[in-house]
Amino acid sequence: MRSSNPVFSRRGFSRDNGYAGFNAQPQAGGPAVGTQGNPYAQGNAYAPQGGNPYAQNPYAQNPYAPQDLQQGAPPQAPPATDRMTMDDVVTRSAMTLGTVTVGAVLAWALLPVSSTSWGLAIGAALIAMVFALIQTFKRNASPALILSYAAFEGVFLGVISEMFNSRWSGAPFQAVLGTMAVAGATLLIYKAGWIRVTARYARIGMAIAIAFVLVMAVNLLLVAFGVAPDGGLRSMGPMGAIVGIIAIILGAFFLTLDFKQIEDGIAYGAPRKEAWLAAFGLTMTLVWIYVEMLRLVAIFSGDD
Repeated sequence: MRSSNPVFSRRGFSRDNGYAGFNAQPQAGGPAVGTQGNPYAQGNAYAPQGGNPYAQNPYAQNPYAPQDLQQGAPPQAPPATDRMTMDDVVTRSAMTLGTVTVGAVLAWALLPVSSTSWGLAIGAALIAMVFALIQTFKRNASPALILSYAAFEGVFLGVISEMFNSRWSGAPFQAVLGTMAVAGATLLIYKAGWIRVTARYARIGMAIAIAFVLVMAVNLLLVAFGVAPDGGLRSMGPMGAIVGIIAIILGAFFLTLDFKQIEDGIAYGAPRKEAWLAAFGLTMTLVWIYVEMLRLVAIFSGDD
């Protein structure tokens, strides 16, 4: 089963028949340890024929993994300049989220609330989706594509944030705080080991997420054809609030998978370029949570 986040479902972030580390005895909040060894040194079910696409990488084999496993310790990647580190992930994530923020601020400042700006927001969202899909199906991370996605996503967020703020003053600021709270709480719970990211956990969560997306797609069609008035399940009433809360919980679920994939990638010595994919995945998840949080804040604020 692949990752909920498409950028993590390729190459080293997936093991032979599951998520990175899920074939082993998972260590709650820590790198997976198991008898199958380094996922970057084995075949990948989603990689091209011939096995691990990192096989030509001189660092694809972890010379320390066997010794570590014999001693019962988590596998530690040997020090190398082209291995992904947490600093790399943090730096790339700061760049992508910073680009989103700059795009949002410029869109808010330069595009007044109007039907035209709403059209530009939809156009920016579609362009961002195209960039995201292209990056998802590329074999290698493309910083230009990822930052372009972030820029257009920022324009979309800036316009809709300004629209929400014009009706519910302060809603975007509250949504940002809410997003930070969800992300921080999820990370704290994950690191504390209260959530064990296992294959069963991922399968159940993905089944719920897929069902949610399908229901929302059907709801969108019903709204478009006038069958479901006032947004249907995505209304600004109690039902909309329930759906929004479910969506935010799913966003937190995606974050736990992202954290696990990143942690395993670092532990098993993924190439440094994978940090861009990690940042890309985190950015998409945080955007998801922010948009849902924005709607939820508006619902609880009521009509002015």
